[in-house]
Amino acid sequence: MDDVTPAAVPEAAADKRELIRRRVIEAAADLLAREGRDAVTTRAVAAAAGVQPPAIYRHFADMDGLLDAVAEHGYARFLAAKHAAPAADDPIEDLRAGWDLAVEFGLSNPELYALMYGEPRRGTTSAAFQAGMRILVERIHRLAAGGRLRVDERLAANLIHATARGAVLTWLSLPEDQRDPALLTAMRESMVTAVTNDKPAVQGSGLPAAARALRAVLPEQTTLSSAEQHLLGEWLGRLAGSDRHDATARPPE
Repeated sequence: MDDVTPAAVPEAAADKRELIRRRVIEAAADLLAREGRDAVTTRAVAAAAGVQPPAIYRHFADMDGLLDAVAEHGYARFLAAKHAAPAADDPIEDLRAGWDLAVEFGLSNPELYALMYGEPRRGTTSAAFQAGMRILVERIHRLAAGGRLRVDERLAANLIHATARGAVLTWLSLPEDQRDPALLTAMRESMVTAVTNDKPAVQGSGLPAAARALRAVLPEQTTLSSAEQHLLGEWLGRLAGSDRHDATARPPE
């Protein structure tokens, strides 16, 4: 008689459900890559995954739920590519490399990228998407700590993400004979110019840049109490953004 514990039965069933779920997601992702989004139908995915069509609805509420799962699968692949890429010594070159990696992923996986980024908020709550954004935030924090950041960290993150996303989606929308690599280079360098300084800004007299650099390393200090650190962080945040308000803050001459 087989020695099977009661707990092993539901565990085995859960493993089987997860296996089928992964198989369905991978089948849908493969259909998407080979034949485009219109090919990702319930019947086609079920046939490719080797399951009956009702099985899809037992794992996903509807086809939109399946597409969300495929997008999450894409974010996980993108995250793996980010982890595999070594960090450059120069933080600005590291920023360029990260931007290039994001664009290359999109150009290599056009249908998947369009699903991931072509619709607002699809998959953006997934753990893989959030982990990928944390890598971007770490790159930006490194720039800020070295006094190389021209704008505040949140604005920098939005600019970097928006330019990479826009570059890929614009490229994919163009006829092939109009796809000029100079477009991608120009967009990347425009982004770099918008968010970084050529030299550490803290060497100069710019108060906002100095505030950004100090704010970036503030969490590492242990001298201040949490209340003092919070208050100083708030003050530095105001100073870091003061260069955007100087024109309106100055009294008329």
